[in-house]
Amino acid sequence: MTTALGVFAATTLLALSVPVPAAHAADCAVRSDGRLYCGNKAGAKGYADRSYRSATRGTLNGTFSWFQCWGHGDPHPGGNDIWYWTELDNGAWGNVPAADVSTGQDPAPGLREC
Repeated sequence: MTTALGVFAATTLLALSVPVPAAHAADCAVRSDGRLYCGNKAGAKGYADRSYRSATRGTLNGTFSWFQCWGHGDPHPGGNDIWYWTELDNGAWGNVPAADVSTGQDPAPGLREC
């Protein structure tokens, strides 16, 4: 038990001493270039159409991305039918469900519809 407690204490101290990037939710906004810059779920999939039934074109491996525009599509677990269009990490373009984007509301205010 003492060893486990020591490991826990060391891990906790290490976690507290490692700088953590600021939460991106506060940065979720449309910038002067007209794009939405926002946090997203790591590994979020981009689809050919605004539907989980369409082909997957690629993923967003990071947790902060930009989105060109939004559109209506199939409902998703986010409780709406908003999907965001972006360039995925492999260079392909795809639709990402709003459930995987850290917006405060959907569609994101100020982002154009496509």
